[in-house]
Amino acid sequence: MKTHNSSMIKKKELMLNLVHLKRDMKEKREQVNMLLDRFLPRKDDYPKEIHKAIRHTLFAGGKRLRPYLTILTYELFKKKPNEEIFKAAAAIELLHTYTLIHDDLPEIDNDDIRRGKKTCHLVFGSNIALLAGDALLIEAFNMLNHLNVPPHIKMAMVGSMAILAGERGLIAGQMQDILSEKSPATKATVDFIHLNKTAKLLQLCTRFGAYMADASSEEIKIVDEFGQKLGLAYQIIDDILDVQSNSKVLGKTPGKDQKVKKATYPSIMSIDKSKKKAELVSTNAINLLENFGDDATLLRVFTDYLLQRIS
Repeated sequence: MKTHNSSMIKKKELMLNLVHLKRDMKEKREQVNMLLDRFLPRKDDYPKEIHKAIRHTLFAGGKRLRPYLTILTYELFKKKPNEEIFKAAAAIELLHTYTLIHDDLPEIDNDDIRRGKKTCHLVFGSNIALLAGDALLIEAFNMLNHLNVPPHIKMAMVGSMAILAGERGLIAGQMQDILSEKSPATKATVDFIHLNKTAKLLQLCTRFGAYMADASSEEIKIVDEFGQKLGLAYQIIDDILDVQSNSKVLGKTPGKDQKVKKATYPSIMSIDKSKKKAELVSTNAINLLENFGDDATLLRVFTDYLLQRIS
């Protein structure tokens, strides 16, 4: 019986490693930010309005959880991350920020705050914000094109991003999210939205990490499932925070889901039941990491960290 199967030892492990996790997250966030800063045009490059708009949201202080998940997954198989995995992680952040800018537009979620600052369209106008999101999506693929990896790995990553972020993934989830507003929500609908709009992006993170580490097909299958479960738990917690948190802590406008009657877990069950669902899904995700033993320690700590987060 492995030591981390014991709840007492697991609790001790989480406490001992949380400080290391936060330090590691900060270090890797800074590295990702430096890479993004070097890769993108400067804010005063012509036409400067588009570059200012891109950087406004991209460098507004995001936690870079998705790039970090990408790198952590890579470290399951390779002990020391190299510059190429940071490029892959940066591509994920470019993609993620594009979704945030577009989600915030008046035609979709009409949000005023993102990452503690005014949303891109409020500062630059909807027309420029739309183009900024488009540019970030294209730059995400451009970043992948700059990877110094074997062609078959690069092709697999480009293909995965196109599928998981396209109309069979993130866009499908966003589309159903829009269609479900002000309509009675069902569990099937909520799960479809969450698994596509949120979970598939985290699944892309874990898949990228495994691809970059040249993991086996069986290992990729495991981390794929882990990423998807982690993403579902993450979004359930997001649903709960929208009800319970405030804009100062959350960095975005709370209460929006209830106001427009979005399909969320709290809309189909109680807060307590939603929390229990998030805990169950997180536990199932962590159980998948048994396959990697102690190499997955930080991933287990990270999963628990996401479950306990307040923003």
